[in-house]
Amino acid sequence: MASRISELILDCADPERLAAFWSEVLDYVEVGREDDGSIEIGPAGIGFGGAQPTLILSPSNEPRTGKLRLHIDVNATDRDQDAELERLLALGARPVDVGQTGEENWHVLADPEGNEFCLLHQRLKPL
Repeated sequence: MASRISELILDCADPERLAAFWSEVLDYVEVGREDDGSIEIGPAGIGFGGAQPTLILSPSNEPRTGKLRLHIDVNATDRDQDAELERLLALGARPVDVGQTGEENWHVLADPEGNEFCLLHQRLKPL
């Protein structure tokens, strides 16, 4: 028996704003709220327990002090990378420089609170 990733938790200043952003990016819906203000989003009709992890946006007043030690990679599911980049930028993502050379085949972006994530090329087959 093995474990699997069921949830990813992202501390943030504005859970509502990030839940809206990441719901649009991932085509997720709100699946729950906690008394502490956390908002959980996940695949429509599945929520927690499905094949994809849910994302919990947890309120925090702690300032971010450096680069995230874990980041999210996303892939377009129904369009090419250029079209997906345009869509993500229109949603509020912004390009960030984390030391790329310019030769990468992915884009480094940040969500509205500055959390880095990468837009990868669509993979043709699993690794």
